[in-house]
Amino acid sequence: MGVILFRLLLIIAIIILVYCTIKYLVNPKRKLELAHEKKQFYFHDEKDNVRKNFLITYKGVLFEGEKYLGTTENAFEVVSIYIWPKNQTKLQGFDREDFYFIEREILIYYPNATIEWKSPVKEFLKNHE
Repeated sequence: MGVILFRLLLIIAIIILVYCTIKYLVNPKRKLELAHEKKQFYFHDEKDNVRKNFLITYKGVLFEGEKYLGTTENAFEVVSIYIWPKNQTKLQGFDREDFYFIEREILIYYPNATIEWKSPVKEFLKNHE
């Protein structure tokens, strides 16, 4: 009886371990952190939740974006986005094309949105137009 109970508990523990491993591997936050470490582009967003900000990592810099719902001709959609770097000191080496690349990627997900950058990116893009 004790051996059967032990085996049953062992099987349950293995199932829980496999479940947790799979849950960890497909976690979008982990993918964001991995892309951030490798200085790759990654867009993390809960598209269905307008109240939740999205995160973008690009060239080792983490950006946060705030979405605002509004009306278009046909529906309620995200019409305005404010974006800023989480750590401004890591922007060294960025040029206009990097910021335009980020804007193009955001517009893939939110084609009706206007994108506004917060300081200091806003001033940088305005001075170099």
